[in-house]
Amino acid sequence: MQSSAIKLILFSSVLYFSSCKNGSSNTHTDTMVADTLQNNSPEKKPPTADYKPFFPGQTRAPEVKTRTPLTVQVLDTTLGHPWGITNLPDGRFLISDKFGTMRIETLEGKLDKKITGFPKVIPKGQGGLLDVIADPDYVHNRTIYFDYSELQPDSSALLAIAKGNISKDESTITNVKVIYRATPAFKGHGKYLQYGSRILIDKNKTLFVSSGERSDDEVRVQAQWTKSSLGKIIHITTDGKPVHDANFPDSADAKPEIYAYGFRSPEGMDWNPQTGEIWEAEFGPRGGDEVNIIKPGKNYGWPVITYGIEYRGVKVGDGIQQKQGMEQPVYYWNPSVSPSGITFYNSDSIPEWKGNLFLGCLSGSHIDRLIIKDNKVIGEEWLLADKGERFRALRVGHNGALYAITDGGKLYKISTQHIINKKP
Repeated sequence: MQSSAIKLILFSSVLYFSSCKNGSSNTHTDTMVADTLQNNSPEKKPPTADYKPFFPGQTRAPEVKTRTPLTVQVLDTTLGHPWGITNLPDGRFLISDKFGTMRIETLEGKLDKKITGFPKVIPKGQGGLLDVIADPDYVHNRTIYFDYSELQPDSSALLAIAKGNISKDESTITNVKVIYRATPAFKGHGKYLQYGSRILIDKNKTLFVSSGERSDDEVRVQAQWTKSSLGKIIHITTDGKPVHDANFPDSADAKPEIYAYGFRSPEGMDWNPQTGEIWEAEFGPRGGDEVNIIKPGKNYGWPVITYGIEYRGVKVGDGIQQKQGMEQPVYYWNPSVSPSGITFYNSDSIPEWKGNLFLGCLSGSHIDRLIIKDNKVIGEEWLLADKGERFRALRVGHNGALYAITDGGKLYKISTQHIINKKP
């Protein structure tokens, strides 16, 4: 009887939590033990739109449960309004705040430095000081790249990409220079919405920046225009010059910096360490959130094709999901989970996670884990769904733990017992 009961509990994938204190009033620790495989999807709600996937497994992958015992800690509750998080070479994190500052945080979740001196931002709607990434040679040049919503003289707004140097005492940003602006600027009622935006840097020290289409019927059609920077993946040098990928040889007016196009609000990007490809998370309409593999010159369809509908409940455009010449997502969610920052797990600390893609979900209020094989999603797990948090961005620490920042100003750490106190 006892053996049967244990099997039943494991089969039902019951999570149990035991609280423990670590001496900090701002820190809460849970120990989470989970089972493995389920045949059904973790999504239990019916889809927003009754659209059929293009291929099997494109949505609602089988549920997977982590077998490794995990420890969940809230390291800090004082982040304010965090948006981006990046690793520094010494193992600390650089975290942006949408109201125009950054902070350096230790792996233990302690504020080390607060950095000021950034350009004036528009912290309205989905705008503000957004993503940040450190230069690969940061140890020597102290350079970072960041983007933000910038108000223009005519009261329009746009996404600006800038670089600067962190002072030696880590208190200010110096030598700030805007290197690129995603034009045209927009001054309609949705001007404070859907800037994107994430920044990647490659081994050649060129930047890939995602740009949103600004969430308005009037302007979102420009996601399909190669003469506009809206709704694009932009490829530029660290000085903001176009990297000429020759993606549109038949279009005389195409912007040479456009790497790929047809995006709504690309709020997540990361390199797949196993293939070297860029993966992107797309914040869709009502339903239709996507994960895409980004290829140069490809059209990802928005607003022509989508698996979602308008927020007011009607179809988007002609209500089609496939069209020749437009890319299909690797995976999509319906209803929405609202993906934001993403990261691939490439550490040996939790072996069963290696090569998995993790997404911070906003309206979904969980961290989404996708198991990937041959560029297809074969399993999905929802982590921390009981916390009621909007997970804004994720990063794997130098110690192998998974860290997450939330709209509620918290810094979460997910780890195993043997890496709780591991130093980088």
